[in-house]
Amino acid sequence: MPSSPSAPFTPLDFQLVLLRRMADHNPDLVEDARHALGVSIGEMREANRRWQAMVRSPRSRAAVSRYRSVLGEPASTVRRTIGDLECEALLWPVPLWPDLRFEVLLGPRNAVWNEWLVRAPGAAAPALRTLADLTPWSCTVDEAARAFAPARPMEGTAPTRWRLAFDGPDGEGGRRACVAEFTWGLLQRVSYAEGDGPGR
Repeated sequence: MPSSPSAPFTPLDFQLVLLRRMADHNPDLVEDARHALGVSIGEMREANRRWQAMVRSPRSRAAVSRYRSVLGEPASTVRRTIGDLECEALLWPVPLWPDLRFEVLLGPRNAVWNEWLVRAPGAAAPALRTLADLTPWSCTVDEAARAFAPARPMEGTAPTRWRLAFDGPDGEGGRRACVAEFTWGLLQRVSYAEGDGPGR
């Protein structure tokens, strides 16, 4: 069960925070995940409230320290080069999605550049051949961008949300333009122009 308001914030609580942000787009999937975790709607809301209080507190610790305090030491650390800069990616397992990891990307002076879900090292990437393959929770931002390159990043509607605009095969010999929306790096929905979409 999730912790009480006075107890330490736990990895289970953090998974509830991820789900809370996804509920706007996929309430049915979130409901199934919540039941799998054995928690109530109220407990999910309380976890999100406590997380927001931690993030916004004047005494809040640095983001990377906050993740370490909640999730423990990362399962793995990977060095990456982005442009001319050396970065460090910290990866934690997420039991709800065994093939994914929660990644915190650190730049110089431990500045947090990104916080999202990515495919676990060694896990099989999804087969994204047509737009019909873009189902909720099926892929990450990076996977969709590679599968349907060139994808154009768009401003998200919240700090934990991303959007990509691209076009791809509809499975019937045509191509369609769309916008894919992600929360915490995981695909939530794909929107098309009115009357447009795979198979139409």
